[in-house]
Formats: sequence, C-alpha cells, structure tokens
Amino acid sequence: MTEQSLQTQSAPGNISADRMDLLLIGDLIAQGSRVLDIGCGGGDLLALLKSTKAIDGRGLEISQRNVNACVSRGLAVVQGNADTDLGQYPDAGFDYAILSQTLQATQKPEDVLLQLARISRKIIVSIPNFGYWRVRLNLMSSGRMPRTDTLDAEWYNTPNIHLCTLLDFNALCARLNLNIERCILMHNGRTRQLSRAPNGRNNLFSEQAIYLLSKNG
Repeated sequence: MTEQSLQTQSAPGNISADRMDLLLIGDLIAQGSRVLDIGCGGGDLLALLKSTKAIDGRGLEISQRNVNACVSRGLAVVQGNADTDLGQYPDAGFDYAILSQTLQATQKPEDVLLQLARISRKIIVSIPNFGYWRVRLNLMSSGRMPRTDTLDAEWYNTPNIHLCTLLDFNALCARLNLNIERCILMHNGRTRQLSRAPNGRNNLFSEQAIYLLSKNG
C-alpha cells in the first residue's frame, strides 16, 4: 500500500481556497465520465469538470437559489433532496456519484450511500473528521461542542447532523460492502494519499478526508 504526501495547489477559477477538496475530487474523475454531484451548491465542481474533463454532468441541489445559479452557468442541475429523491435515478446510470461535504448533513447517510451504490459505479465522499485531534482537545478542554475551519457552526445552527470519525466511516463502508479504493487525507493545506482505509493515526491527524468507493463483488 502506497502513501504519498502532496502540497495542494492554488485554487483556480471559482474554486474557493477553503474548498480545495473539490480540486482533489476532480483529479479522481476520468475523462468523459458520467457524473452526478449531489449537494452541488453553486456548481463550481461541475463547471470545473465540464471544462477540464469533458464530463456528462448532472447535479442535485436542495437550494433553489443555488439551482438557479447553476442553470445560469449552463449546468444540468435540478432541485432535490438526497434523502428522498435519489430513488428517481436509474441503476448504474453514472460512472461517479459525488457527495462533497454533504453526507453528514443528510437524514439517513446509510440509505444515501446504498442508493449511490445502486446508481453509480464509483462513489466519492468528502467528510469532516470529528476524530481530528483539535476537535478532541477542544471538546475535552472546553466541555463544549468544538468548532474548526471545517466545522464552523454552533451546535444549534449547524447543518451537520451526523458527524463521524474516519474510523466510523470505515466501519460503515464495511457494513455496506463498499470497498475503499483510495483515501485522500487533508490537514493544514497538505494532503496524503492512501491506497487503503485510514487507520487510527490518520484518524487523529486528519481534518477531513476524501474517499473513493466501489461496490465489493
């Protein structure tokens, strides 16, 4: 199993510096793929992939304002909810389904992942890591729900309702029979690529992670 340390690049175009995960996700997508981006926001990732990878891209976004912004950019995005609307998509309709900083905001993450495994050949998920050492220290020292750059909200107004650690997510993937093909760990503007599931040390020192998943068997 190989590991490699990388320095992230400057964010091009409309990709903001705090969403460098979108660039790393883009690197995982093959040229000309069929892509579904769930929770696509204003469409920055879809626009990037359309211009650099010539993808056939679709988006699902809960905010009508963001949908309007995507459509104005010429992107095929519809208003919908990952918890209720993924059943409308056909089996094996996409090469990649993407959940970038979205899974933790869903009502039923397990059901969402099962739907994505049905409709897509590969799944890309980026999540904040509640097992990061600063989160643990903050909770231990203050006795209050921690806030970090990737978890920057109060407990009462956060959209993140199902926070987990990387080890928690590993266990869920195993339960759902999803293979972790690759994991990209992010911390202080640097990344490390793994060809395996992250371990306890990775869980401690990674602020967020990007998983490339596929169905076993």
